Amino acid sequence: MNRTRRKVVRPKNPYTKANCFSQWTFWWMRDLFKRGLQGPLTDEELYQHRKTLDSERVTNKFSELWEDEKKRSHPSVVRMILRAYGTIFIPLGLAFSVAESCCKSLMPLFLGGLVGYFATNQTTVTEQTAYLYALGIVICMLVPVITFHPFIFYIFQVGTKLRLALSGLIYRKCLQVSKSSSNDGLRARAINILSNDLGRFDVALCFLHDTWKGPLESLLIGYLMYREIGLSAVIGVSFMLSFIPLQAWAAKKAAYYRQMTAERTDMRVKLMNEIIQGIQVIKMYAWEKSFARVVAEVRLKEVKAIRGTAYIHAALGCTSMISPLSVFLALCSYVYFGDALTAQKVYTVSSYFNMLNDSMVHFWPLSITFIAEALVSARRCKEFLLDGDRAEVPINLEANQQQTKTKRAPTKTDIQQNVEMNGSLLSNGVPQHSRLRDYNPDATKKCVILKNVSASWDTSDGQPSCAIENFSTEIQDHTLAAVVGPVGAGKSSFLNVLLGEVGIDKGEALVHGKVSYASQEPWVFEGTIRDNIVFVEDYNERRYKKVVKACGLERDMELLPRGDLTVVGERGVSLSGGQKARVSLARAVYRKADIYLLDDPLSAVDTHVGKHIFDRCIRDFLSNKIRILVTHQVQYLFDVEHLLLMGSGKIVAQGSYQELQRSRQFQFLEQTHDESGIDTHSVSSYVSRSDSEKSLEHHQHNRPLLRPDEQVEELNQEQQSVGSVKMHVYASYLKALESTFLLCLIVTLFVCARVMLTGVDYFLSRWVIWEEKIAANATETTLLSDVDLMPANDTLPLNTTDSATSTFNGSIESGIRQELVLFYAIILGATLIVYLIRTFGFFKMCLRISLHLHDRLFRGITRATMYFFNTNSSGRILNRFSKDIRTVDTDLPHTLLDCLAFVIDVSGVLIIVAIANYWLLVPAFFLVVILGGIRYLYVNTSRSVKRLESISRSPVFSLANQTFQGLTTIRALEAQSALESEFHGYQNANTSAWFLFLSCTRAFALWSDLLCIAYMTAVTFSFLLLRNDFDSGDVGLAILHSTTMTGMCQWGMRQTAELENQMTSVERVLEYTEQPSEPPLETAEKFKPKTEWPSKGRIEFINFKLRYSPKEETVLRNLNFTIESREKIGIVGRTGAGKSSIIQSIFRLACNEGMIRIDDIDIEHMGLHDLRSRISIIPQDPVLFSGTLRYNLDPKDERSDEEMWKALGDVELRSYVSTLIGGLNCRMYDGGSNFSVGQRQLVCLARAILRHNKILIMDEATANVDPETDKLIQQTIRSKFAHCTVLTIAHRLHTVMDSDRVLVMDAGEARELGHPYELLQRPGGYLRQLVENTGAATAFALKQSAEQNYSKRLLGDDTATDDLNITLALQEQTE
Repeated sequence: MNRTRRKVVRPKNPYTKANCFSQWTFWWMRDLFKRGLQGPLTDEELYQHRKTLDSERVTNKFSELWEDEKKRSHPSVVRMILRAYGTIFIPLGLAFSVAESCCKSLMPLFLGGLVGYFATNQTTVTEQTAYLYALGIVICMLVPVITFHPFIFYIFQVGTKLRLALSGLIYRKCLQVSKSSSNDGLRARAINILSNDLGRFDVALCFLHDTWKGPLESLLIGYLMYREIGLSAVIGVSFMLSFIPLQAWAAKKAAYYRQMTAERTDMRVKLMNEIIQGIQVIKMYAWEKSFARVVAEVRLKEVKAIRGTAYIHAALGCTSMISPLSVFLALCSYVYFGDALTAQKVYTVSSYFNMLNDSMVHFWPLSITFIAEALVSARRCKEFLLDGDRAEVPINLEANQQQTKTKRAPTKTDIQQNVEMNGSLLSNGVPQHSRLRDYNPDATKKCVILKNVSASWDTSDGQPSCAIENFSTEIQDHTLAAVVGPVGAGKSSFLNVLLGEVGIDKGEALVHGKVSYASQEPWVFEGTIRDNIVFVEDYNERRYKKVVKACGLERDMELLPRGDLTVVGERGVSLSGGQKARVSLARAVYRKADIYLLDDPLSAVDTHVGKHIFDRCIRDFLSNKIRILVTHQVQYLFDVEHLLLMGSGKIVAQGSYQELQRSRQFQFLEQTHDESGIDTHSVSSYVSRSDSEKSLEHHQHNRPLLRPDEQVEELNQEQQSVGSVKMHVYASYLKALESTFLLCLIVTLFVCARVMLTGVDYFLSRWVIWEEKIAANATETTLLSDVDLMPANDTLPLNTTDSATSTFNGSIESGIRQELVLFYAIILGATLIVYLIRTFGFFKMCLRISLHLHDRLFRGITRATMYFFNTNSSGRILNRFSKDIRTVDTDLPHTLLDCLAFVIDVSGVLIIVAIANYWLLVPAFFLVVILGGIRYLYVNTSRSVKRLESISRSPVFSLANQTFQGLTTIRALEAQSALESEFHGYQNANTSAWFLFLSCTRAFALWSDLLCIAYMTAVTFSFLLLRNDFDSGDVGLAILHSTTMTGMCQWGMRQTAELENQMTSVERVLEYTEQPSEPPLETAEKFKPKTEWPSKGRIEFINFKLRYSPKEETVLRNLNFTIESREKIGIVGRTGAGKSSIIQSIFRLACNEGMIRIDDIDIEHMGLHDLRSRISIIPQDPVLFSGTLRYNLDPKDERSDEEMWKALGDVELRSYVSTLIGGLNCRMYDGGSNFSVGQRQLVCLARAILRHNKILIMDEATANVDPETDKLIQQTIRSKFAHCTVLTIAHRLHTVMDSDRVLVMDAGEARELGHPYELLQRPGGYLRQLVENTGAATAFALKQSAEQNYSKRLLGDDTATDDLNITLALQEQTE
């Protein structure tokens, strides 16, 4: 699709060449880390993605598996995943888990042995054994680290494969979804699944093995502890495990809240998408506040759901308190059972409880939660992949693509298959062969034949709405057929039946020949104009130039800054409506086909351009093809060979124009002022051009789209912020809380909680030392009393006192023990309370911040200037609202919590170790310095890789979004495979960044873990080497704490880096809150008009200039004119002359210079709401929002039902709306897709009527409606807006011939202003040229119309205009 874009050539991935050792230690990353120090990486420096991670490759693998799944009664995504990768990652995980569990259970035994060596007066453990114990501890820590990181690295790659494969399947699905309205929310769902759901598989796979490892370890550890302290162990363990049901409940609630959050986020993103797409209309109608209200409501609901999740996470975050509580229970019960504590017992038990806490209380529920979430995601994927199946597109394109590639004649079976495929919308599984659509692109005889076809759209409420019924027609080769009829007659539906977008219920349709199609709403994607026209066909320069010329795009290309290599943004931002329509038409015409379906391509363009296109393109360039033209421009119908007149889904009449004209009953064709007077002599140029065409094709085949000397401008790239996140971002994040006291309180609570926890541990170590001293004293006393039993003189008195002392001591000791237990209980209880308050308070604080941030972002976006929306694609803005806000809502609080806890915990550990042995501060210092160094290396590289990864993700969503917008066109032009490979290209670009990001993370984790193990080794051996008299309590305390550092350090460090990465989301949100905003919405007091304003509606332009942004060229220059009150002014000029810019200037949507005064008040002084709400506009593209019809007519709830029905009556929609379910409250789907374009235009007109303003501006409001409705609209405007000033921007001249004055614009300047009749008298005048361009007959009619209007004004002569219409019609017939 975007073939002119620069191809990025990436260096080879060194991973593929690296040896085992290098792969295992991540040594192959060294060059990347070196490069990361020199500054941010660029996209070209990322390595290629690994071949095993190729998007297309894995998608195809999964596609086959999914086809198998669909044959089963209950297809399942999970089963498909297991079939794909289960055989590898399950055995690997088993091996790893077993090794880890063994090391875990052995380690406390070694620790206990080592601590035993330091007990007072012990003789059982020799020094040599102590060294072996120490070595055992180190090995038990080392093995899991060495095996864990490569294992996880592998698992993440499998997760990536799953994500790529499922994305591929989902995108493939998007290309096949039917257009029916039942697939209303599919677009938002697809994008949400792509962005949020598929990322959950990585994490779930990591935690998969913890599900069974947890329970297994608890049995093993429980048994080992039972051996140590007997029954007390059972008490502690059962207390700990009693929390699991609680957690299971919490996990279930969390999943429920997550589902709720997902739904509400979907709602909010969908709403935002509509707001961004329709922002110009929202600004013009001054509806920002009512939309802000709606968004605020949705956002509050979403935050409620998030709050649920956050509090559950807060409760789960407090589980680290369970371990100290269990230790407390076990030890107290042990003491009460009458045993004395020893350091060996205490530290073995503490160590075991810490492990149990990790595996059972922490990881096990987590693994359950993550796996549950992944299952939810898998279910959403499955539902999406199965969802459209009931409304699959009937056109069997894949088969056709294969056929066109091999160019073999289709065999009987092929055709049979094709027919069956299209008849495959079975009802109740019984194939009904009466309904068929036979599409045969290679047929020798080209024709389109429909026999009694009835077809219907599916709707979400299960009631199919009829599209066409009993439709029969036959269009032979070389025919130009036109389809006309009032708004909503089913003209576009007829084309959709031919394309196979609508399922045929009965009858049969034969489409023999290759089809090309131009849709009614022109679809332009992000890329150059040349890309947009050539699309997926081969580039053939001569044909391309001819097409551009035939579609009247030559002049426009000269005016554009880079000709046809100008990049037009998403939705064709930099093109006018007429240009988009012509580009869309050119795309259809450029494709070599036999049948061209053109859905109203002429309505958005000016008359003379329309005439040029009809003559040069439709009648001349495509002369020997079948052309089916839907149109409202009745003036072109004179020599159409086959005319279909439709009304509410049926054919009212068909035949040639002359035949229908004779049968006089058709009022419809009466008002054909032939505006573009088709000269009869051009018909002679109908010579068959196919011979010259064939010789053309012979020479040029599959040329590259760019010549070597051509360059494409780079799209304004998404800003990649450079360097670390600035402090002010953190500051603004915390400032968003808007309460300093709360912030200080929470930080204080964090510190308190840690001090208290450390206090508990320290207290325990003192207690143990005391117990050991008592025990030692007891043994000494017994030894003494043995000596004392020897006979001596004064034996008796001594002996009696001694036994008394020992009993006395015993009671004192038990008394002290009671007090110790009580004290232990009190400090633990206090710690628990502080801990709970700190965690819940923290999450509450974060939620408040994210609420404020979202409000500021929304305000910033809705208040931004239009220039901002024209330069930033919707995908980019939506990314802020979906991904970045989600990060701030859900991920950031967790990371921030981890970081705070990490900093405080590590300080705690270092302090405890230093108390035990102050020499250990030396290795601690080195540890901190080296870790800091490694983190610096890691952060620099990973940050820019992560940013590149985020930026490379945007195009994936943009493409998905654009695909939905142009779905019919894509399928009609058979572009699916091209688009799919483009999608895979974007995915692979993203993968190459993602793979490197993973590698960075793993490398950092491995190296910091190894460092921590080195520190722990130093701690463990220092006690043996320094040979001081260490207390066993201190040794145990120090080693126990330093072992917790291994996992904690790398995790905490990574979280600090992750925090920076997530802070970029805050940075991006803040960046959009600080966009330059529009002038104030409310008027300042001193400028407020005293009376009702505007009361007259007089508009004057004084030395006026307009720019779209302060730095750009002027678009309008030196405008000086006055529009009197109640005047009806027509504005004409060719496309791009600046007609629509006049509207922008009156609404102050761009940078105005000079003065515009309305009723003698300079509009620069008015607040935007006051100004915009006083002017009614009917925009060029009718924009409707999803919600109800009532909401679309009056979002501010200012009007009553009667008024609304009356307005609908005025625009002839009343009867239609009253048939809909709910009447005024009927549902509108995405962008009003359940109304036809003409009906949407009428809704916009009804909006204008409801506003009762003095000034009405119409931007080509009648372009998409048939003449009959057009006449109604003109009458409505004359009667309803008689007392208003009306500005009409017209592309069809007859709409302005009865204006009071006409303003002719050209190249941004006002050329003429006056009554049309006066202007037509000027020789060489601009208006006269425009009129004469339309051809002799029309020019005459137009002049007559102007003259009559003029005399009517002068004489006040009320000759009925109907007479005029009749004279016009007669005069046309005589011609």
